[in-house]
Amino acid sequence: MRFLAVLLCAATMAACTKDALNSPTGPVNVQLVLAPGDTSEVGNTGLRLRFQGVSGDSRCPGDALCIQGGDAIVRVDVLQKGGGQRTIELHTGSMQPVLDGDFTIALEALTPYPFSSLPPIAPANYRATLRVTR
Repeated sequence: MRFLAVLLCAATMAACTKDALNSPTGPVNVQLVLAPGDTSEVGNTGLRLRFQGVSGDSRCPGDALCIQGGDAIVRVDVLQKGGGQRTIELHTGSMQPVLDGDFTIALEALTPYPFSSLPPIAPANYRATLRVTR
């Protein structure tokens, strides 16, 4: 009987945790990889992100010696359920996340990395790895 009570308790806790993660107000920890023009939903939160593209990619080429690391600016549209929208800029130079309401949006990586021995990166070839948390 005790075993049955423990099993029932464990099943109830697992169901509650699953519901909390799928809830529009529950915790969020989502990684997205987007190409320019791509839009992705962030779970069941009502939040969508659209990767506009990269502007001003002045990162130090991987095969060069630079005094400064440079910076690339990743432009992302944050689209809220109900029509709210704003554009944020994430910088590779600082990797500083942006707070948007209850959500923190961070740039984890921008690929490909520039090399002076290769042609310039075509805008459509960029991929931004973003992490959204709450």
